[in-house]
Amino acid sequence: MKMPFSSAKQTLSRAFCLSATLVCLGASNSAWALFSDDEARKAILDLRKTLATTQLELQGQIEKLKADNAELRGKIENLEKQSEDINSSQKTYYQDLDNRLGNFEPRTATIEGVSGIVQPNEKKAYDDALKAFQAGSLKKADESFTAFIAKYPKSPYIPLALYWSGNSKYANKAYAGAINQLQSLIKNYPDHPRVPAAMVTLGNAQLESSNKAAAKKTFSEVVAKYPDTEAAKDAQQLLTATK
Repeated sequence: MKMPFSSAKQTLSRAFCLSATLVCLGASNSAWALFSDDEARKAILDLRKTLATTQLELQGQIEKLKADNAELRGKIENLEKQSEDINSSQKTYYQDLDNRLGNFEPRTATIEGVSGIVQPNEKKAYDDALKAFQAGSLKKADESFTAFIAKYPKSPYIPLALYWSGNSKYANKAYAGAINQLQSLIKNYPDHPRVPAAMVTLGNAQLESSNKAAAKKTFSEVVAKYPDTEAAKDAQQLLTATK
């Protein structure tokens, strides 16, 4: 049975429209898919750019913080140095002030274990006598120590003055005077740290005075009383050499 012409025409028209619609839809989906990929790539690129910028900014901030910390450490170290300098200056100032006051007022001092009152200019007198001895001016040293002992008999420097006075006299071959000064030190200050060495000089002065028996006795006492000292070693050698 044949389809009327008008019905066939309508059928073809519907088929064409359906095909056209499908083509349009396919094209639309392709365009949408392409548009979405471009937008995604752009968003990723923008994100990367933003991250890179942020990283640079953070790195800059970190470097600035490091620089600030270094500057702060430098300031702290400078302040600490200034504080040390101030403390040192104050210490020097007060020491100088103390020394200056010592030239005008008596003060208490402990010299090699001996305590006492140091009178104005007393330390200077002792130091001047010692400098003379160290410089080899033995006659001047002897006179200065003798004068010191006479002027400051209660000084805490007296044991040292007796020791150096005895050594000065011994060096000047004034053996009797040396023996007297050294025996005074040993008798009055038996626990003084200079006693062992003083006894060695005393023994030598006794030998030079032709009193060999007294010298040997002195050297033996040094060895017996102070066995672990340099003075004991010297005394033992002198004892062995004394016949």
